[in-house]
Amino acid sequence: MKKILVIGACGQIGSELTPALRKVYGNDNVIASDFVFPFKNEALNNSGPSCKIDATQIKDIADCVKKYHIDSIFNLAAILSAKAEANPLMGWDIGVGAVLNCLEVAKEFGCAVFTPSSIGAFGPETPADGTPQDTIQRPKTIYGITKVTGELLSDYYFLRYGVDTRSLRFPGLISNVTLPGGGTTDYAVEVYYSAVKNETFFCPLKKGTFLDMMYMPDAIKASIDLMEANPDKLIHRNSFNVTAMSFEPEMLFNEIRKHVPDLKIEYRYDELRQNIADSWPNYMDDSAAREEWNWKPEYDLQTMTVDMLRTLKMRFK
Repeated sequence: MKKILVIGACGQIGSELTPALRKVYGNDNVIASDFVFPFKNEALNNSGPSCKIDATQIKDIADCVKKYHIDSIFNLAAILSAKAEANPLMGWDIGVGAVLNCLEVAKEFGCAVFTPSSIGAFGPETPADGTPQDTIQRPKTIYGITKVTGELLSDYYFLRYGVDTRSLRFPGLISNVTLPGGGTTDYAVEVYYSAVKNETFFCPLKKGTFLDMMYMPDAIKASIDLMEANPDKLIHRNSFNVTAMSFEPEMLFNEIRKHVPDLKIEYRYDELRQNIADSWPNYMDDSAAREEWNWKPEYDLQTMTVDMLRTLKMRFK
C-alpha cells in the first residue's frame, strides 16, 4: 500500500484506523473521506488530505482515486445492525451499493479493496460454538444479508477480474474513542462510560448472551496486517473470522466491578437487539486467519478493561 483512501473515515473504525494508517504510511499518503465534510473530527481534517465522498455515488469514489493515484481502498461505509433494521433500504444501499461501487472503481484503476464483514453474516442455523470459517450463512437481518452479499461480491471480483479483495468478519468492537453507533454489541462499550460517570447502566441484552468481542486496537492491527499479508498465502480472502474474546454481560460487568465496585446495572430487555444477538455466534473459530497471515490478538477482557477505564477516566476528569 502506497496511496490509501479511507471511505467512512469518521466512523467507528475509520476514526481510529485512519490515524493508524497515517502513522504507518505517512500523512500525505492516506486520504480520509466521509459523507459529511469538513469533518467534525478536526484531527482528521488537519493531519492529512481529506475530501467528501458519498459512497453510494461511484463518481465520488472514482474522482478521488484518480486525483490521488490511490492503490488501496478501505471501504468502511456502513449502517450498523439495529439502525439498518429500522431502515432496511438505506442499510442495503450503503451496505451493498458502496461495496459494489468500490469494486467497480478498483477494477478500473487496479486498486486493492478492504471491506469489513461481521459476525452478523451468520444466522441461527450456523453452529454457534466454534463457528467454522466455512459454514452455512443465512442471516436474518438486513445488516447480515448485506455482509454476506459483500463477501460474495468481493470474491467474485477477485475470481472474475483479479481485484485484490480482502475482508474480516469482525466481532463486536469496543472503542474508547468513538461512541456507539447503533450496533447490537454496543452495550459492551456503553457500560464503560456509565462506570466512569458513576451512572446506572441499563443493559438491553439478557444474562448469558455470549458474543465475540474485540478491542479496537486489535481490530486496527488486524486490518493493516491482512492488507499487508502475502497474497500467495491467502486462501479465504472474503472473509476471515477474527476474534479476541467471548463473554456475556455478567462476565463483563464483574470484570469492571474489580475496578469500579459500585457499578450499578439494571436489565432492560430490548427485543430487537436480543433477537439479533441470539442469531449470532457465541464464539468463532479464527484458526484460518491465524494460519494464513499469523493473526493473534493482543488484548483479552482483563487487559482491555484496564485500558478502557484508564483512558475514559482521563477524558472525563
